[in-house]
Amino acid sequence: MISRIHILGASGSGTTTLGRALSENLNYSHFDTDYYFWKPTTPPFQEKRILEERQEILEKDLVRHKRWILSGSLCGWGDIFIPYFDLVIFLWLPKELRINRLIEREKGRYREKIELDGDLYEQHKEFIEWASQYDEGDLNIRSRKLHEKWLNELPCKVLMLEGSLELEDKINRVLKFIETETNHD
Repeated sequence: MISRIHILGASGSGTTTLGRALSENLNYSHFDTDYYFWKPTTPPFQEKRILEERQEILEKDLVRHKRWILSGSLCGWGDIFIPYFDLVIFLWLPKELRINRLIEREKGRYREKIELDGDLYEQHKEFIEWASQYDEGDLNIRSRKLHEKWLNELPCKVLMLEGSLELEDKINRVLKFIETETNHD
């Protein structure tokens, strides 16, 4: 039975969206790595939690629930949780689509604050530049190369969902994969 799922991919690839949708569909708890990685600040994503704190908080949530979905990347800082995973789902989208999604998401969250004279302009610009490096980046940053290396070393099942698939299609592919794997067990 697949009851502990981790979804990862580049920022803007839809890991949180898919995680929430699957958790509703399967009635699993949903957790997002951003919650554990970042301290709650206004605006968000300003201050990282220390490693031990991240791991401690995440572990408490994961062991408290039998069925869960964890979305977002935890390569490096969360490798201690690899034995927990029954299934890891990797999402990949073409760079242009992903970056456009991120820009629209940022506009929705911060509006005029990310415009040229806004309080968060520099932070927004740096974030988009960082996210743009995913497909070409090396192992020293959150990159496709890093994720693929990490995925190849996992002891659990891995499902790759690549391309600009609609959310319903992703959900259906995951559900079919889970059903197939459950019937093989």
